[in-house]
Amino acid sequence: MISPDMSQKNHDSEPEIHASGLIARLTLFTACMIIMGNMIGSGVFKKSAPMAAEVQSPGLLIACWIIAGIVTLFGALSNAEVAGIIAEPGGFYQFFKRMYGRGFAFLYGWSSFTIIQTASVASIAYVFGESANSLFTFPRLPEVYEQWSVFGLFYPLDNMGVKAFTIATIVALSTANYFGAVFGGIIANISTALKLTGIALVVILGLAISNGAAENFVPLGPSETAKYNSSLGLFGAMFAAFLGAFWAYDGWNNITSLGAEVRNAKRNIPIALTVATLGVMAVYCIINAVYIYVLPVEKMAALTQQQNSIVAVEVMRSFMGERGATFIAVLILLSTFGATNCQLMPHSRVYFAMARDGLFFRAASKCHPQHRTPSNAIIIQAVWASMLVVSGTFDQLTDMVIFASFFFYGATAFGVFVLRRTMPDAPRAYKVPLYPFIPAFFVVFCVVLIVVTIFQAPKNAGIGIFLMLSAIPFYYLWKNRAETSDD
Repeated sequence: MISPDMSQKNHDSEPEIHASGLIARLTLFTACMIIMGNMIGSGVFKKSAPMAAEVQSPGLLIACWIIAGIVTLFGALSNAEVAGIIAEPGGFYQFFKRMYGRGFAFLYGWSSFTIIQTASVASIAYVFGESANSLFTFPRLPEVYEQWSVFGLFYPLDNMGVKAFTIATIVALSTANYFGAVFGGIIANISTALKLTGIALVVILGLAISNGAAENFVPLGPSETAKYNSSLGLFGAMFAAFLGAFWAYDGWNNITSLGAEVRNAKRNIPIALTVATLGVMAVYCIINAVYIYVLPVEKMAALTQQQNSIVAVEVMRSFMGERGATFIAVLILLSTFGATNCQLMPHSRVYFAMARDGLFFRAASKCHPQHRTPSNAIIIQAVWASMLVVSGTFDQLTDMVIFASFFFYGATAFGVFVLRRTMPDAPRAYKVPLYPFIPAFFVVFCVVLIVVTIFQAPKNAGIGIFLMLSAIPFYYLWKNRAETSDD
């Protein structure tokens, strides 16, 4: 096996300075670790329980993870071709600007700021706080304060101890990334390696010393006694479960925002996307098989009725007692800490790129002269993510993220067709295999998922649409300001 870093010796000897002021310091290995660190965060430890409650079948639960992984891989392969052509700070924002124009690019950037990317940071950090709470209980406010709501949608004072710890985590990691991408990359390398080691130990222990049973994998198909929560029956239940799985897989695309900071980016980002996504697919399928082997689906589903419960913790507690629960809680702490860091790293580059185009707060366009980071964009991101932590629960945030994300994921995959027509002669370090089937399939799936989500979770979909459409007045405000300043 060729070492990723050694195979690029000629390309990586001297880091390039981008026109924006950012420096290409991140290697292929680090890019892979950032992607895996982004993807392996909270979802694989927590989302299996609500997914089990939806499908009520071990076979269908595993099928959801496999199908979601294949769909994610199709999206990663499609995005890899685009990333091989366009390697600029801001990732999708830059893609959309080339493919559909500044207006659509701003819609993505604003949606990323209001919900997609900052809510990802908030929700992953929130699970970090929940995991810490399982080790040492944080104080809570009196119930009368916790029940106070904003229009019956948000309960900002509920679980306030966990939320305060979550906000402190966001601030601490944002501070670390303020001082340099290399520092953030080191955290990503270490945390991802440790969490993969920890997951391997969970798998080994679960198979070796638990009282698990192969009978827990029956039935492979739909349960005859299942009563689905969805009005669409099994179809709706599967799609509801897909939302959980897609949340766990989400983050594969974030490396594209670091296009100016990855060495030989047009080559290395496509490779990293493919390798890391395949690796995470394998990890998720294996660990979920262990969950089912140890804990029947019915017991997994019952955990959804318990606040701050995490399926991975309960699985380890079932055969190792409190020592096992403590071990997995520490692993989840490490995993979500690393994932929060990997989420924070690329996201600020989107706002940085928007601001440089005059389509965001002016202060966000600043590149720190010493640390070579989008320092102000990092601060703005941390403030809004902290506000989202206060606004909602983990599941509410993630459902809104997935709905909005797949709108733009589909647009990026469709962009493969656009760029093949508008830029046919552009050098392509990578071409999506089985073209046009893979990008076309992914686009169709995104459309179906969006439509089903609108019917299945209209409240979350409505909030997501509202936040996306809130981009319109800001676009014209900043567009007019930029045109005036040019004059």
